[in-house]
Amino acid sequence: MRFDKGTSLNDAMALPALIRPQNHPFPFLLHMEWVLLAVAILSELTPVPLPHRIASPGIALASLLIFGALGLWLPSGRLVPAIFHIAGQFLLILIATQAGLAGLRLFPFLYLILLIRSCLMVGMTGRLMVLATSFVLFLGVVQVRLRTLSDRIDRLPPWAARRFVPLLMGIQVNLVFLFAVLLVFVLFMVNALLAERQRREELHRANAQLRASAAQIEALALAQERSRIAREIHDSLGHSLTGLNIQLEGALKLWHGDPAQAQAFVQQAKVMGSTALAEVRQAVATVRADPLQGQSLEGAITALTKQFQQATGVTPTVTLTVPPYSPSLAATLYRMLQEALTNICKHAQASSVTLTLQPSQRQGDAGLAVRIQDDGQGFAWQ
Repeated sequence: MRFDKGTSLNDAMALPALIRPQNHPFPFLLHMEWVLLAVAILSELTPVPLPHRIASPGIALASLLIFGALGLWLPSGRLVPAIFHIAGQFLLILIATQAGLAGLRLFPFLYLILLIRSCLMVGMTGRLMVLATSFVLFLGVVQVRLRTLSDRIDRLPPWAARRFVPLLMGIQVNLVFLFAVLLVFVLFMVNALLAERQRREELHRANAQLRASAAQIEALALAQERSRIAREIHDSLGHSLTGLNIQLEGALKLWHGDPAQAQAFVQQAKVMGSTALAEVRQAVATVRADPLQGQSLEGAITALTKQFQQATGVTPTVTLTVPPYSPSLAATLYRMLQEALTNICKHAQASSVTLTLQPSQRQGDAGLAVRIQDDGQGFAWQ
């Protein structure tokens, strides 16, 4: 027989060295295999009306036990061991069939077990060859059985033989057809299970890759945000501290000669110091991993507007209708509002600011409407 590796279970996973229900990819298949094997053994131990003339029940039971033990080790991913493994199982089935008291009445179960095992070891071509070989051997054993039974039918009266032979032929055709259908059904069932398992593995790998990509994107975004904050600190805070230093130097020089001008310099230095402090707080708040710091979204936005009022003297008009959100969405909304108010503070020179956060009023839209409006320089953003 010739096998190919094809698309089998070992493309997605490797079977363990010793197979048990805990580590079998499909535990119910292993349980079903044990049940079928137990039924075959019990059938050999029950009395038979027409026993074999030459029978070795001990050899038959030993072959069945060895056949069952082989199911605890399946050489997946290795072609040559898989071929010898499957050939050995065929040999054990034939030995058990010939040595049993009744020719192992339920021997078709063993071929079903072998077909299930082959699906875990070889690809589609190998599985089809195991199916075809099982069917041919089954057909041969049935022919031998019927030939033996026909020899005994010849001893019956002619009228009984004429009635019994057609019945026997009908039974033979039905058995062969049912066994062929059963083999095909088992093959399709196991293939479907393997395909579903492989799809789940691929989906799991795809999800893992997506999570890894998302983590990389998040790390990149964080690095870019930190770089942006560093530039802003260098530009804005550095400028404020430089101006503060100049004002203080001017105040020191004019402290005795022109106290009024020195006091003006000190007042300007105080304003610049307050601005620098606000910028430092803003930068620290932006760097925080959790900008809400355990607060609700409403409380965080209220605190943000108070900071804006302290920095600009403008009290924003705020309208909030905020249903419960996930922490990540709430943090995103807070960051968006924080960035908008920061831009207004730096560039707009506005005297009034309106902030609205509420569910969308559009029909069929379950989203969120955010509106930030000011009367300063810039453009409308929604």
